[in-house]
Amino acid sequence: MLVRLYKELIKPRMIEEKMLFLLRQGKISKWFSGIGQEAISVGVACALEKEEYILPLHRNLGIFTSRGVPLHRLFCQFQGKPSGFTKGRDRSFHFGSKEHHIVGMISHLGPQMAVADGIALAEKLSRSNRATLVFTGDGGTSEGDFHEALNLASVWDLPVIFLVENNGYGLSTPLEEQFRIKSFKEKGPAYAIETHTIDGNNILEVYTKIRELAEYVRRESRPVLVEAITFRMRGHEEASGTKYIPEELFAAWAKKDPVENFERYLLDEGILSIQEIESIKEKIKHGIEEAWHYTENEKEPVADSSIEEEDMYAPFVHIKTRPRTSLKSNKRYIDAISDGLRLAMDKFPRLIQMGQDIAEYGGVFKVTEGLIERFSKERVRNTPLCESAIIGAGYGLAIKEYKSVVEMQFADFITSGFNQVVNNLAKSHYRWEQQADVVIRMPTGAGTSGGPFHSQSNEAWFFHTPGLKIVYPSTPYDAKGLLLAAIEDPNPVLYFEHKALYRSVSEEIPDDYYTVPIGEAILVEEGDDVTIVAYGNAVWWAKEAVKKEAASADIIDLRSLLPWDKEMVLKSVLKTGRVLVINEDTLMGSISAEIAAWISENAFENLDAPVMRVGSLDTAVPFAKSLEDNFLPIRRIQDKLKELQYY
Repeated sequence: MLVRLYKELIKPRMIEEKMLFLLRQGKISKWFSGIGQEAISVGVACALEKEEYILPLHRNLGIFTSRGVPLHRLFCQFQGKPSGFTKGRDRSFHFGSKEHHIVGMISHLGPQMAVADGIALAEKLSRSNRATLVFTGDGGTSEGDFHEALNLASVWDLPVIFLVENNGYGLSTPLEEQFRIKSFKEKGPAYAIETHTIDGNNILEVYTKIRELAEYVRRESRPVLVEAITFRMRGHEEASGTKYIPEELFAAWAKKDPVENFERYLLDEGILSIQEIESIKEKIKHGIEEAWHYTENEKEPVADSSIEEEDMYAPFVHIKTRPRTSLKSNKRYIDAISDGLRLAMDKFPRLIQMGQDIAEYGGVFKVTEGLIERFSKERVRNTPLCESAIIGAGYGLAIKEYKSVVEMQFADFITSGFNQVVNNLAKSHYRWEQQADVVIRMPTGAGTSGGPFHSQSNEAWFFHTPGLKIVYPSTPYDAKGLLLAAIEDPNPVLYFEHKALYRSVSEEIPDDYYTVPIGEAILVEEGDDVTIVAYGNAVWWAKEAVKKEAASADIIDLRSLLPWDKEMVLKSVLKTGRVLVINEDTLMGSISAEIAAWISENAFENLDAPVMRVGSLDTAVPFAKSLEDNFLPIRRIQDKLKELQYY
């Protein structure tokens, strides 16, 4: 084992020396050096079982090499070549490999700790008896993601090891300007987590301790926190330099170099000779040169817009499911959602629901009431108040081929998990072909006197983000069918459900399982003079306005916002020549703007009037009923419809 450890330890050092040479030649664009920290990565990778997931950071090249990731693919990744793990779409270690049980970072650093929670949860649910280990830097522990992930792991008794690489600096900010604690041993007890500090430059100590802790984590199904003391011998990345670090620190830590010290130990103990060491280095050097030769000869990626757009999403062909029986029941909008969740839990045994108060309490709107009795607390899980951690955990579950439905108590609260949605979930498949099979339920909308923080229509925040899908049903039938379609889809789906519709609309819908395809609008009323495009509660407002005006109008309920049904909209516009787009969201920058612009660009010559829009006032959502009524576009829809008809 000692010889293996040495081989694994020297390899990333030699690769780094090559990469730094290539950086000076301008053959790679950026490098985050781990020189001086190799013992942590190598010790961890050798201590864990190969099936156990590791989530590394910038300076953990040794994780990849020790796990047997082919060097030519690594080098292609660094070069942005097609054989790299992201096909040139991302750099350095911003990728994962399911084959090697590695999940790479994103630049925001903190979010991957929650992803580790999700992977560990999947291991626990499947009774696999495996640990998961996630890296963070000392600087990353100042982020809220660190607190959320540790707290969640503690509350749920997850088998995960959180490893803090404490190298003294967060880029250039020293420890004393990051936190007041002297050791991370002070942090663990706050979460009731066992905590250990180890010498991160001692390969034997790292290997031995991580092996011991992995056994503990597997046996007890409890998280642990490990602080590995080390030092970064080069800049945060090469361009940043090291002028902010006192010279005496370099001199002191140079004496603790993990490679030189371990090599000296092996020589002193007679385990290896100088000739054997030279032979090992020569063999590694040959492998590095061979891999680099392969990389140099590979051509740059050829851009193909259609492939780039396709790869934002995991491949999925929806096959519409029709009810097997003719049995129907009158169900309210809220009942339809509950029914959909129940049927999905039956159909997909690896589907997990997570959210605040969704278990015994049934959620603040009682959507999940009764599900815990049928499916247990393992699958219907109350969470702490930690939106980022729960969404990240959903992504971790997806990596282990689970599905999840995450409930935001209110759509407004998604801001606390925004990064996980737009940077982790949305970009996952595009970056490394990992599906993010997560549905986020978003109770949304005004009309209930909820005020500025419980009433926002925030679908437009995500409409701009490739990689996401967005649905927004207006009827009980669509609420159930779209929810089931969203759960079937392996891509991240934001499912907006309007709170004001929960108990105000009902209809006869099938009792059985059925789906409504994502991306298909529906024509709810047919006419000749005007096309009205709407979604959510605005569909009902449009129907009322048309009735009052006695207008002849096509009313299109989009149902899906990303993607949206351009074909149906265009067909109607070509027939009527007049268009009104309605949304409940504030008007400025709303989805209606994109739809209006698209219609103007693609049907301009067939229009008999400007494309008109109606939305809510460009203010926050007020609380008092009179102010909220004025904020919403309901009264303005009829005036705008009249203006459009007589243009």
